[in-house]
Amino acid sequence: MSVDLSVHLGRLRLKNPIATASGTFGYGLEFAEFVDVGSLGAISVKGLSLRACLGNPPPRICETDAGMLNAIGLQNVGIEEFLSEKLPKLHALGATVLANVWGDTEAEYRAVVERIGDDPRVAAVELNVSCPNVVKGGMVFGNDPAALHALVAAVRPATRLPLVVKLSPNVTDVVTAAKAAVDGGADVLSLINTLVGLSIDVETREPKIGFTTGGLSGPAIRPVALRMVWEVRKALPNVPIFGIGGIETVEHVLEFLIAGANAVQVGTANFRDPGVCGRLVRDLALWCERHGVARVADLSGTLKTRPRPEKAYA
Repeated sequence: MSVDLSVHLGRLRLKNPIATASGTFGYGLEFAEFVDVGSLGAISVKGLSLRACLGNPPPRICETDAGMLNAIGLQNVGIEEFLSEKLPKLHALGATVLANVWGDTEAEYRAVVERIGDDPRVAAVELNVSCPNVVKGGMVFGNDPAALHALVAAVRPATRLPLVVKLSPNVTDVVTAAKAAVDGGADVLSLINTLVGLSIDVETREPKIGFTTGGLSGPAIRPVALRMVWEVRKALPNVPIFGIGGIETVEHVLEFLIAGANAVQVGTANFRDPGVCGRLVRDLALWCERHGVARVADLSGTLKTRPRPEKAYA
């Protein structure tokens, strides 16, 4: 049985639904010896800023019981070096590139996106409006629907490429944020980014992360991410979604697709197994063959929910 793994997220067409999450896969080139980056659905590269950024001082990562905390601080080479040095190599490898971008201000976001423009080597631009590990920008936009709408609307005219907006889970109502992004001009949503967390060294009574708090990722956040993907899919049934959060196995991929995602981004698992995304592509094809699924896209949004029972009283 031949399985069609291709998926469409609006104008963005991917050869399969397995992508990498920004900040967990470098620029893709670092992983080329472990996985054929051209075989993946997409690579969301490290968040790119107008100028090179050194990020936060160490320590920047610590393990948790079911994942990790990080406060890298969006360290990156800057948009100019990416376009001149990294992107040509990714293009030569046949990678489908999502250019994840960020800024401290609305003007900086727009300037980075304008620099990318309509570059045919970039499949889509992903706005990081939800990083919890920087002092300015980041969650300032992601946590305020009005600010988020204004940011997306300001950036939208700067490129004709599909515009993906990466949402924060650190909000009261993710659906309100999702609607604000779409109303501002987002073509695709990706959710979720990391949850804000804290880990303490009890001997020194100091945070284990130099930034004090960090972004919690890994298996611990998967149920939260699934719930948010499901809620956004119910509220915005026609808006394409990347599901993100604690994906390690093909069953996890399937959970997100069934909940309503059209594709997924794999993050923390890349640290433990650099070849995990290539394996997930193969495992997904095998699962579909065994279960008679001809098109993986047909799995999206197929969750069968039960009616919620009335409360029982004695």
